Order: sequence, then structure tokens, then C-alpha cells
Amino acid sequence: MTGSLPAPAAAKAPAIPEVVAASGAAASYAWDEFFFAMVRNRHTKAAYLRAVRRFLNWLEPRSIPLQRVTAGMVGEYLDSLSSLSAPSRKVELAALRGWFDVLTRRHVVAFNPTTSVKGDRLQTTEGSTPEIAPAQARTLLNSIDRTTLVGQRDAAIIACLAYTAARAGAIAGLTRGSLQSDGTHFRLRFLEKNAKRRDIPVNSSFEKYLLDYVRAAGLADAPAGSPLFRSADGKSGRLTSRPLGGGDIGRMVKRRLAAAGLPANLSPHSFRVAVATDLLKQSVLLEDVQYLLGHSDPRTTRLYDRRQLEVTRNIVERIGI
Repeated sequence: MTGSLPAPAAAKAPAIPEVVAASGAAASYAWDEFFFAMVRNRHTKAAYLRAVRRFLNWLEPRSIPLQRVTAGMVGEYLDSLSSLSAPSRKVELAALRGWFDVLTRRHVVAFNPTTSVKGDRLQTTEGSTPEIAPAQARTLLNSIDRTTLVGQRDAAIIACLAYTAARAGAIAGLTRGSLQSDGTHFRLRFLEKNAKRRDIPVNSSFEKYLLDYVRAAGLADAPAGSPLFRSADGKSGRLTSRPLGGGDIGRMVKRRLAAAGLPANLSPHSFRVAVATDLLKQSVLLEDVQYLLGHSDPRTTRLYDRRQLEVTRNIVERIGI
């Protein structure tokens, strides 16, 4: 019929591995259920898919069906991953445990062979992300030419990192509607990992950077759903209607760090470390810092605490040899 709309193309379903398909419809159902219904975070989903596919590729030349996988085989497989770090092997085991648990509940296998497999012993008391010092953060902000629109945007993003401790991905997801005011102060509504929403008041020092950018970019009356931080149109100095991604923010911060002569190992995450350490130094309760950083477990928040590192440095600097 003339003028009729073309039929939408059917979505291409991800291929199910042969080892899974050979174990029957219940195994195929468990594959879809675990990876596309139960694991909702896209980064976790991608990591778990890689891990389970890697294990199935290890099984395939050995002609081992899922029903014959034993705890010893899983242990042998993990031992073969000597090139991976201990944290990466823990992800591999977590992915296998979760998936085999679904296979057990769907009666594909009689028991979960990963249950008795011990993972790598990994004890971390401090994270590896370097902290950006307050003086370095101020140097970075002061180095940006804020007479340009892109400079206004970049300064506002870096101030957002410094005064909210938000992840780069959460900042990239901000819309004009995320910036709210009750008539006395402004708040930003962030969508964090695992679909958690958090409202964070706009620090008075941060407010000027943010509102100057909003006015300069003409976003004061922009639709609520439009992106707050937008990509630049080449080198024209203009902004597009497209949002910056988390990776874009990371690359921008790296460029600005290099231009300011600051260490190359710093990153957007360094601001989260700095904020956590600074607040804990001021005796802010751990659970309050945990909420600000959006952590589900206080042990994760403790990894951001660099106070002990500073004590160690102070001690060694007093050695009088």
C-alpha cells in the first residue's frame, strides 16, 4: 500500500553458545534469564558475559557438557587464568556462580559446581586511585579559560566532580531537569549505578561555576529532558544538543590536567577520593560519606580514605638518618 510504513526490523538476539544450546531449552532460557533479565547493570552484564563465554570456550574442546562440570574443573579453569589479576579472577568466579545458580534452579544441572570453589584471597585496605590534593584541584580550576563557552562547561564539570564526588558517568547523565531549586538553594538529582537516585545540594562554591555555565550556554529555559553538559561542535567553540558521555568527561579531565601541568595518573575518580578523605578528616560520619559517594557497603567507602597514607608519610619524613 502506497505510503505505508515499512515493517520494523526484528531485533537480532545475541547468539547462545553451542554448549548451552546443546543442554536444552531450559539452559537457553537460563542464559537469557540471567544475562538479560537478572543482571541489569550494563557494565556488570558485559563483564559477566565475557567471563562465562570464556569458561564455555574452555569447556568446548574438552567436550564437557554443563551437566558434567565439577568443582575441580572450575578450580582448574581459574588456575589457567594466571594472566588475569586476582580481582579479575574474582569477577570470573562471581559470574560463574551466578549463572550456575540459575542453571540449578532451572534443573539444568543437579548442583552448582562453583559453590565449594574458593576464590583468590584478596584483602584491600586502600584503593589504588590516586587522590587529587585540594591545591591541585584549585590549580586545575584556575587554569581553565572561562571566557569561552567550552571553558565554562569544563570548569563546571570539574567543579561538579570536586563538590559532589559524583562519578563521571552520573555527571554525563544530568539533564536540565536534574538542576532543581526550592527558592533558597539548588540541588542536583543524580542517577547513579544500579539505578539509584540521589539528590545532592549544590555547594556555594560550585554554584557560581554551574550557574555561569547554564546562563552562558542558554540553558536556563531549556526543556527538562535536555542534556545539561553538552558536546562541543568541533573547534567552533559552540555546543551541540548532544550530551557528553562519561568517557568524554574522562578525556576532557585528562586534557585539562596535562594543560595545567598536573600528574597524568589523576582522573575524575581522584576527586571522589579527595572528597571522602577531606570529609573523614573533618570527622564527618562514615555513613554520611558513604551516602554521598553512593556506596552500598561502608567497606567500599573506607577504600577511599587516604588518612592512613598521610600518617605513614608524616612518620617516614621524621626519620633522621
